[in-house]
Amino acid sequence: MNKMETALHELSEMDELASRSSPVHKLGPTAKLISTIIYIAAVMSFGKYRLSALIPMLLWPVLLFQLSGIPVRTCFYKLRIVLPLVLAMGLFNPFFDREPMLYLGSAAVSGGVISMLTLMLKGVLCLMASFLLMATTPIDCLCASLRRLHIPKMLVTLLLLTYRYVGVMTEELAVMTEAYSLRAPGQKGIHISAWGSFLGQLLLRSMDRAQELYSSMLLRGYHEHFHYAPMKPFSAADGIYLFGSTALFLFIRFVDITRILGSRFVR
Repeated sequence: MNKMETALHELSEMDELASRSSPVHKLGPTAKLISTIIYIAAVMSFGKYRLSALIPMLLWPVLLFQLSGIPVRTCFYKLRIVLPLVLAMGLFNPFFDREPMLYLGSAAVSGGVISMLTLMLKGVLCLMASFLLMATTPIDCLCASLRRLHIPKMLVTLLLLTYRYVGVMTEELAVMTEAYSLRAPGQKGIHISAWGSFLGQLLLRSMDRAQELYSSMLLRGYHEHFHYAPMKPFSAADGIYLFGSTALFLFIRFVDITRILGSRFVR
């Protein structure tokens, strides 16, 4: 299986994850979308030195992973390309903030190290929350929720089309890559001298395929808007989930649980 086929397979796996049945999958998409936004806002609001206070925010995604039946390793495997970029944030903080903030035995830990770890943890938590939303909510339902929240129709349509037809472009890229490999057997990758013509052909093929797709959409009654998934009514379970998750986020945000537990163990 080449890289293009692997990418297509992973896209189909995300759709399969979203079509599963679990207590999290059965929740309304609007409640899950709002709770995810609140969670990300709460995570980002922590101070740069509050690493210990941020750690309890792991409780929410870990609990949802258990309830949804999705292994945590699946999340990190799917995000393996983005995670290094997130973890790279703050790498230079230890060089700019060298003032010691705590001591582990005789070793001093500077504020730059703490702020670097805090920033990394924030990025990982936000990625986990975003992955959970996509892995438990079909894209049509998610777009319907965005429209319910009065997100501009153009942006929602762009998101839906990008998600649906990124596989089409990947298929075109797979065909071109296979054709090139047949004409250059034994060569690893695409030679730099062929990059310009390769990208030009990909653009032309994508434009032709896009025109065909657009014509098909017009024949099926498309007139500048989509009929998204049926709007699921906001149920009592959605309200309980949204209220409970928001209360948990606010509690962890304004109450330093680790400090309270640490002071009790020290005694």
